[in-house]
Amino acid sequence: MPPLRLLIADDHPIVRDGLRAALGGEPDLEIVGEAADGEEAVRLARHLAPDVVLMDLRMPGLDGVSAIRRIGGTGPKVLVLTTFDTDVLPALEAGAGGYLLKDAPPEELARAVRAVHRGETVLAPAVAGRLADHLRRPARGKLSPRELEVLRLVAGGATNKEVAAELFISEASVKTHLLHIYAKLDVRDRAAAVGEGYRRGLLS
Repeated sequence: MPPLRLLIADDHPIVRDGLRAALGGEPDLEIVGEAADGEEAVRLARHLAPDVVLMDLRMPGLDGVSAIRRIGGTGPKVLVLTTFDTDVLPALEAGAGGYLLKDAPPEELARAVRAVHRGETVLAPAVAGRLADHLRRPARGKLSPRELEVLRLVAGGATNKEVAAELFISEASVKTHLLHIYAKLDVRDRAAAVGEGYRRGLLS
């Protein structure tokens, strides 16, 4: 059986060297190319047709998430290998098959490469916890119709007094609605609530 063909995409040469050293001794894995940015990763993924791409997310020019989207579901499988555990949902939504942190031991990395190639989803423990928190939050954070009205008016620049007049409620009620909105969206102020509202698609 031929070895799995790997493409490494990372803008740090020392990281690419480390990955080559960590995986080079595995008889069933072969590194066929290296990319220093997202554009090069997309180009080499098409040209070299690797089985799995090891993708960093924070790279100059085209970032990793955008590169994963460009590679698409018909291309090689993608295993994200990054320092940060904050971009897990965008990466998975873009089509990544796994998400590991760069402190993963070599044997765990090799196992993850094989698993992702088989079509399994692989998540670092810290990443799995963050994803679980994110998935729990929308259920906990569903805004009521009245809270949505308040948020939309605030997003339009209305003051508490103006919101109260528009909705025929007291300013105290507006403040209470805002506190509930902050708690449900896990934010601390109006600007963050509006930003989170747009991010979740509650505002358009």
